Amino acid sequence: MRRWLPTPLISLSLLGLWLMLNQTLHPAHLLLGAVIAIAIPLLVAPLRPTPVRVSRPLTVIRLTISSLIEILRSCFNVCTLILFRSRGLNTQFIRIPLDLRDPHGLAVLACIINSTPGTVWVEIIPGTNDLALHVFDLHDANWWVNMIKTKLEQPLIEIFEQEKA
Repeated sequence: MRRWLPTPLISLSLLGLWLMLNQTLHPAHLLLGAVIAIAIPLLVAPLRPTPVRVSRPLTVIRLTISSLIEILRSCFNVCTLILFRSRGLNTQFIRIPLDLRDPHGLAVLACIINSTPGTVWVEIIPGTNDLALHVFDLHDANWWVNMIKTKLEQPLIEIFEQEKA
């Protein structure tokens, strides 16, 4: 079964999407939707070199909530800075040493950081596992290092690397 349906949920979603887009339950639409639902995951499977192993669903929920709160807080802070104090901003790059190695975890960390106003993931510095981060108005680099490592990186290590250890 796994050979024909490498990702059954994606196949089911594609079939459902196809049927919703066509708005009729005609046998031809059902057949073509089934072909699409089987063919697309098979064609895309080589593009996903490593399977994602997510553990600790409560940690995922906690990380999502804390990330959304941080994004909203940062939105308010950056908006206040732009509207009321556009001069004298201390924009800087900082280095954050990362312990996270899983590529999926790093991708999620990059998405969270880049979704937060006032911060930009620049790169993983070659030869190290340090993150180069640009901060819009930096007052305390240690606060940023501590916040990234404890609130973001640690839950991601629990989610993506817990069972590898």
